[in-house]
Amino acid sequence: MIAYKLRDWVPVNKINWRFLSSNPAAIRLLGSNQGRITWYALSGNPAAIHLLEARRSWINWHWLSTNPAAIHLLEANLDKIDWSYLSGNPAAIHLLEAHPDRIDWKELSHNSAAIHLLEANPDKINWIELSLNPAAIHLLEANPDKINWYYLSSNPAAIHLLEANPYKIIWNRLSYNPAAIHLLEANLDKIHWFELSSNPGIFTYDYEHMTQEREQLRYELITYLHQPRFIEQWLNAGNDIEDYLM
Repeated sequence: MIAYKLRDWVPVNKINWRFLSSNPAAIRLLGSNQGRITWYALSGNPAAIHLLEARRSWINWHWLSTNPAAIHLLEANLDKIDWSYLSGNPAAIHLLEAHPDRIDWKELSHNSAAIHLLEANPDKINWIELSLNPAAIHLLEANPDKINWYYLSSNPAAIHLLEANPYKIIWNRLSYNPAAIHLLEANLDKIHWFELSSNPGIFTYDYEHMTQEREQLRYELITYLHQPRFIEQWLNAGNDIEDYLM
């Protein structure tokens, strides 16, 4: 199992747990601090489905409607969907195409899976929201006068544009951007820590923990396979004990 830990330069005392609750890379940390979880924010967290399914009464259906990993829950509860929020959900295109009258084009404009719908309906594009859309860089580059730099600052596909126009960066929005960790680490004084708490990029692989888990799994597997009944079956099949123990 992949395990994450906070980067060394991220102080735990600056973390905001409400924002952290929406962070897909924070699930191990949230799981060990469930009393600090903000459940409406967690409802939009695609890595938190197991926590949400265990406490369905705590689900916030507005935020769940944004969650790409929650489509099975949303399809089973169509009456609880917030169609405006769903319009921004990249896993919900089939539902939106089946209910075009319920599409919120403002929210759809930042949906990375909806480029075909947006290109087919350019008059319905909200360019402010489109500046958030990682799949819309070609449209934004072709229409630079329509870029909203506030929202573009949190677009992970726009780093080349932001680096080419550093004076246009909005740092509280950049603090959301998982592709901007190198810029944020080099400018700690400009970070907005609340926003940064929702940024998956503040976590890195916890190799030590993963190694320990792998060794524990290996130990449990060996212990299981070395039960007398398995060894007896091996020997009764005419095999050598040395081969079994290799």
